[in-house]
Amino acid sequence: MSQSSAARRFASALPRLDQFRRIVIKVGSSLLVDRAQGRVKREWLASLARDIAALHAKGADVLVVSSGSIALGRTVLGLPDGNLKLEDSQAAAAVGQIALARIWAETLADLSITAGQILVTFGDTEQRRRYLNARATIGRLLDLRAVPVINENDTVATSEIRYGDNDRLAARVATMASADLLILLSDVQGLYTAPPNENPDAALIPVVPRVTAEIEAMAGGAASHLSRGGMRTKIEAAKIATTGGAHMLIADGRVKHPVARISEGAPCTWFLTGSSPVTARKKWIAGSLEPRGALHLDAGAERAILSGASLLPAGVTRVEGNFARGDCVLMRNVQGGEIGRGLVAYDAGEAVLIAGRNSHDIEELLGEPGRAALIHRDDMVVAGDRLG
Repeated sequence: MSQSSAARRFASALPRLDQFRRIVIKVGSSLLVDRAQGRVKREWLASLARDIAALHAKGADVLVVSSGSIALGRTVLGLPDGNLKLEDSQAAAAVGQIALARIWAETLADLSITAGQILVTFGDTEQRRRYLNARATIGRLLDLRAVPVINENDTVATSEIRYGDNDRLAARVATMASADLLILLSDVQGLYTAPPNENPDAALIPVVPRVTAEIEAMAGGAASHLSRGGMRTKIEAAKIATTGGAHMLIADGRVKHPVARISEGAPCTWFLTGSSPVTARKKWIAGSLEPRGALHLDAGAERAILSGASLLPAGVTRVEGNFARGDCVLMRNVQGGEIGRGLVAYDAGEAVLIAGRNSHDIEELLGEPGRAALIHRDDMVVAGDRLG
């Protein structure tokens, strides 16, 4: 089946926004910041905030990946148009991040929603220890019904390690947060068969069942001098998101209430995944990570995790190996057989100290508060999990 015929077949059964439980919305600089005026487009942002509040009120977790700190800061500092030197970008970000966080906090507070700012760098999603820290912070904010507002930490990122665009950052965040939908609000309606500003016959593609070489060839360049991204980075984001178990869509963000308009049938492009965030994550843990040690469990802990519970320290009888927090470790039963594996929340030395003890004793044993579980149920794969 060709890509076009597959797209037509899927177009009649596209997902609905109210089907998703955790949604990441990416907002680009050119949508958020009026460069000529040097200020945020507050009326537009207020309309997006009302869209976010509507999703929030229906029970969905919502995260925002927001560009705009450099665009805001460069205006305040009087920096010139065009590409900035790295140190000027970092200085602009330092000024702009304060303004950006305040604006998001105030706009969401008007709708009785609490915002939490998270600044991330490449290493926060690529190094497992930092990945788990960021994931835990995001998870706790969502548990408390706050909306995390996330941006690349441009004040410390360098040209060698920075994402270079917030499309791929948003996809990494979606995967890290186990989101099931990523919305990229853009200055185009979606993916076209050719760059629409160059080819009047270009047609919008409503659905991409799978990112193929044909789809990648359709990607064009950046459309705005305020944005570091372009259609090519959006296709890269789609590959990251769908591999991680999240659907993704590209939609026109230049209109007011851009998310609500998606629900009303506004033109956009859906990128579909055949997996789920949990399944994709478990596949990654099961097959991509080399175990660095093992935790031996008593019979009660074995029954608990096979029933879907997290692994608590009380159920661990012995710790084996020299692992660090975030490493993959095996879980072994009383007979020594492997019953699963997962990402451990403590270093080996700490695990030895708390093994066999109640979670309430962790602070006394380690001298500081810690996580209740040695391996959280979302960070493990056990015998019987369906990964196909």
